[in-house]
Amino acid sequence: MENQSPYYERHIFFCLNQREGGEACCAPHGAQAAFDRCKSQAKAQGLLGAGKVRVNKAGCLDRCAGGPIAVVYPEGVWYSYVDQSDIDEIVESHLRDGVVVERLLTPPTVGR
Repeated sequence: MENQSPYYERHIFFCLNQREGGEACCAPHGAQAAFDRCKSQAKAQGLLGAGKVRVNKAGCLDRCAGGPIAVVYPEGVWYSYVDQSDIDEIVESHLRDGVVVERLLTPPTVGR
């Protein structure tokens, strides 16, 4: 099979999972607002669409202890973010310029 370019250059998934009973999860930590911010910022910068970037909602990504969590593929880079400025930095640095935002990386040992 011939080597094809991926449909999207980068794909970011935001965990929006809500757990019952007070278990650690991303939803109560502004995950929906972060997803909305990422999508609007990427759109404003002309980053969305085929051959560019896709911003997606996801269920549990099983790294709850580091939440809220987002992951960028194809690099497989995991981010723990706090606020809108973190999201803006991910959009501008990683999604637009291809430069990982080191200060927001989720520690590799953080799981559920």
